[in-house]
Amino acid sequence: MDPLVHFHNQHPPEAAASLCEELLAGLAATPKHTSPKLFYDRRGSELFAAICEQPEYYLTRTEEAILRAAAADIAEMVGRDATLIELGSGASRKVRLLLEALNPVCYLGVDISRDFLLASTHRLAKDYPWLEVHAACADFTRPMTWPEGLAGERPVAFFPGSSVGNFTPEEAKGFLEGLATLLPAGGGLLIGVDLIKDRAILDAAYNDAAGVTAAFNLNLLERLRHEFEAEVEPQAFRHSAFYNEADSRIEMHLVSLHNQAIRVAGERVDFEEGETLHTESSYKYSITGFRKLAGGAGFVPRAYWTDRHALFCIHYLERAA
Repeated sequence: MDPLVHFHNQHPPEAAASLCEELLAGLAATPKHTSPKLFYDRRGSELFAAICEQPEYYLTRTEEAILRAAAADIAEMVGRDATLIELGSGASRKVRLLLEALNPVCYLGVDISRDFLLASTHRLAKDYPWLEVHAACADFTRPMTWPEGLAGERPVAFFPGSSVGNFTPEEAKGFLEGLATLLPAGGGLLIGVDLIKDRAILDAAYNDAAGVTAAFNLNLLERLRHEFEAEVEPQAFRHSAFYNEADSRIEMHLVSLHNQAIRVAGERVDFEEGETLHTESSYKYSITGFRKLAGGAGFVPRAYWTDRHALFCIHYLERAA
């Protein structure tokens, strides 16, 4: 194991079986759907990092610009001797802006993709030798606890990238309620939220010209083949993404190009031509709408920062007393 990183395996042995059961239930439902968690094997994590570099994908560069501009304000609100906990650590690019501003005593990266998590936390540990670095392989969408032995006096969770939008509003409220139970009174949550905006900007962001988002979506089928004994031909599906204005969400689908039957974990799943597998939703919020949601989940909205075009927002919330 990496001597620079304290590793905590919080992925229970039954997690793979549970994920398979969740997958089969979604494939048997009407309409068919899968969890966004299935995107993030090692290849999926690499493809998502590539998505963030595409010119149409405004989210990453906008969030990073907001963090740069607001870093001093955030550091003042968080204070000294913090433990910074990044949920869905991925490539851990944005968190570097916070590490340099906050100088926390401890960092914990939490991610479901073990290999990607270990690689990213190793890089952080090498680049910040003064920082105590921990990595927890865990599904943070399920009940969990912080690992024991973390240094620091005040935990602050960081949930960037508007990943909260992958939950329905009801699920997002439940997720935030769960986070509130993990934080002490006054503990902080810094969270990125994509804002409602012109649909042309949204549609372009999820349909980049280079086809990276399409490859990311289709890689889900490759993962099914490798990990769930699926008999499926990825070329028999195409990527589709569009903004559903009525529900304020981007929807991503895989569209069957013809009538076909696939098998997953031994179960037959029939698709008609044009039938879709709903692989992800990304809900968009107004600033006031998200603050209301967070307030109902046990947090007190303290501050927010946005860009001049109002594309994206970063909220700082505190766990209510």
